[in-house]
Amino acid sequence: MKKNAKLLGALAGLGLLVACVQAESIGEVDTVFKWIGPDHKIVVEAYDDPKVTGVTCYVSRAKTGGIKGVLGLAEDRSEASIACRQVGPIAIAKPLPQQEEVFSERISLVFKKLRIVRMVDAKRNTLVYLTYAERLIEGSPQNSVTAVPVDRATPIPLK
Repeated sequence: MKKNAKLLGALAGLGLLVACVQAESIGEVDTVFKWIGPDHKIVVEAYDDPKVTGVTCYVSRAKTGGIKGVLGLAEDRSEASIACRQVGPIAIAKPLPQQEEVFSERISLVFKKLRIVRMVDAKRNTLVYLTYAERLIEGSPQNSVTAVPVDRATPIPLK
């Protein structure tokens, strides 16, 4: 009985962790009308940095509609824009690596992912976030970058 309770607790905790890393939809605008299926659109999503409390990244990207979009067969475009902001007091519980992927989302059935990488600019005490699309064979050079300065009174701990 105790063993099952511990297992359920661990699974619930893992579920909460996964839920925290999921994108939160902020809004969308239609860009192309489609007779069958949803319209092509631009979506805006928010991602809270899982290791830095008080930082949220807002990403806008194209989302393909139509029949392929409904069936999950469409390949979304590689362009994306990112803006990360301090939305509360910044707290970093554990040292951060110099560079690490903090979010990843599939934007095609198999081959393409939208990635967000956090880098630490220790000299300026700043968190830098980069978004780009990666394909299995060939990625895209299109990218977007943003930075969140952290108060000098709160040095960013590095691994």
